[in-house]
Amino acid sequence: MTALTLSTSAAPGLRADAIVIGVAKGAKGPVVAPGAEAVNEAYDGKLAGVLETLGASGAEGELTKLPSPAGFKAPLVIAVGLGAEPEDHDYPAEALRKAAGVAARALTGAKKAAFALPVEDAAAVGAIAEGVLLGAYSFDTYKDNSKDPKAKNGKAPLAEAALLGGKPRDAAHKAAAARATAVSEELNRARDLINTPPNDLTPAIFAGIAQEAAKEHGIKIQVLDDKALTKGGYGGILGVGGGSAATPRLVKLTYTHAKADKHLAFVGKGITYDSGGISLKPAGHNETMKCDMSGAAAVFAAVVAAARLGLEVNVTGWLALAENMPSGSAVRPGDVLRMYSGKTVEVLNTDAEGRLVLADALWAASAEKPDAIVDVATLTGAMMLALGSRTFGVMANDDAFRSTVHEAAEEVGEPAWPMPLPEHLRKGMDSATADIANMGERMGGGLVAGLFLREFVGEGITWAHLDIAGPAFNEGGPFGYTPKGGTGSAVRTLVRLAELTAAGDLG
Repeated sequence: MTALTLSTSAAPGLRADAIVIGVAKGAKGPVVAPGAEAVNEAYDGKLAGVLETLGASGAEGELTKLPSPAGFKAPLVIAVGLGAEPEDHDYPAEALRKAAGVAARALTGAKKAAFALPVEDAAAVGAIAEGVLLGAYSFDTYKDNSKDPKAKNGKAPLAEAALLGGKPRDAAHKAAAARATAVSEELNRARDLINTPPNDLTPAIFAGIAQEAAKEHGIKIQVLDDKALTKGGYGGILGVGGGSAATPRLVKLTYTHAKADKHLAFVGKGITYDSGGISLKPAGHNETMKCDMSGAAAVFAAVVAAARLGLEVNVTGWLALAENMPSGSAVRPGDVLRMYSGKTVEVLNTDAEGRLVLADALWAASAEKPDAIVDVATLTGAMMLALGSRTFGVMANDDAFRSTVHEAAEEVGEPAWPMPLPEHLRKGMDSATADIANMGERMGGGLVAGLFLREFVGEGITWAHLDIAGPAFNEGGPFGYTPKGGTGSAVRTLVRLAELTAAGDLG
């Protein structure tokens, strides 16, 4: 992973492969952003005009390369777009994060780069650091040259980034960089898990990875295998995992702080491969289904990040891990499962499996009476139809909590949107055979799934559901600090919720 340093050095004398500066979109053309004063001065104050001549406008995601002026030890200047120039010159954290990510990705193969982006405060330091660390990510484990450090397209990711304007002796700046490093490393770990082929990430292997991380970071862990799940009556997880030779697991990660008086529970859907089961997905819909464990990856990463940050909050993570496969032992449409809660569920569609494993984990989490539960899942295609591929839906049994989760997501740069839980849709899941069916009305399918999950949340417990089906896996090209493939969606939202709880601001 890219090494970060904070530096008060002047750009001209810094030995690096490139100097990264910001350029904003002004009313009359590109505007050189704060942080690049030394570079602009070396161009006799005419850098904006030079950039405009080269076609730069300052638009978000834009990148322009030009040779460094005389006297600079770095041979290259990279001007990256920050979007519209703020009236108060206070650039939003997300604009800095995206710009740093674009530049870091363009610097693949470089040994060192200096980032001279606007640094007004510690928050800006953290945003730029996150953008660099997330933007430089690559997954090359299975490439022929994976054992060679020059792995990404024959080149290694950016090795070192110096954040100019970041003060190495300033406690707030150092803390911001340290936080960005911890969160980014765990988010990138989640990306690695999501990108790993399902033959190398069965429920048992995922559980083993969690055990190693728990040992390293002082987190308690409990792993229930298929025998323990059978003994405990976890009918949802067992039903979904029954068709696969790779048996299911329920993993419980527990981070505690001696001074904590609040407890959060995070629950993640971990379908390590989803064929749809007997309700088999057609060709064209199953090739990326290794990503159906993105919710569990996000929960895992968030718990470890909370431990690394030493947050004064108790956090329990539940990973409901199973592989959904068709076979003679697979659950069938029409089967009835008795869930861990004791409720019975008629399975009308085996491809609506995520809600079944989550139901058991939600009930298990509820037994500990946490102050709030948040579940994360790549749950429905309906949510993608509603919100697109970059925004996740937020549902909750408490409007104020839903707003808090939404605001936390937006604060850290994860696009989210509050969604309702319309009571009239609940009737569509009535079953003549069981307490409830796992399917309801087709229209509003993402909301129906949320209503199903609500049935398995303990009475009086505040709960939110994040449907990350859209942003969890990027099938298009990279953008900002988001790579192609697994994105690590919801990790930063969960960490922020834990921070808010630790600070006493969650309510």
